[in-house]
Amino acid sequence: MKQRRAILSGSVFEERIGYARAVVDGDWVHVSGTTGFDYSDMTISEDVVEQAEQCLRNIGAALEKAGCSFADVVRVRYLLPEREDFEPCWPVLRKCFGEVRPAATMLVCGLADPRMKIEIEVYARRGSGTGALSLID
Repeated sequence: MKQRRAILSGSVFEERIGYARAVVDGDWVHVSGTTGFDYSDMTISEDVVEQAEQCLRNIGAALEKAGCSFADVVRVRYLLPEREDFEPCWPVLRKCFGEVRPAATMLVCGLADPRMKIEIEVYARRGSGTGALSLID
């Protein structure tokens, strides 16, 4: 029987709100919406691209603790308060997801803190990134 396991990052938000950075449930890894805060000192850049890079570092750390990587991501959701901030992030996002090609959605919505310019959540299935990806045009 596979067990459910919570992964914590040390973010003060996890404690204050009551959630985990990620939850491993069998082979599935559900990574919570992750913002551009550097959890070591709870700072956040004013630049959306730098925030996206930090989001991905935070997500990468959670995936690693879960025993997988970006290659195992099957779904990604991008949340941004400003639509025009999305395109400048594309090169950074492509570095992690360009070869993986997960299903993706971008939503324009308010975030919990006005300093947050992007939030990213992912779903991964451990071991799914080991095979070749077939692209259908």
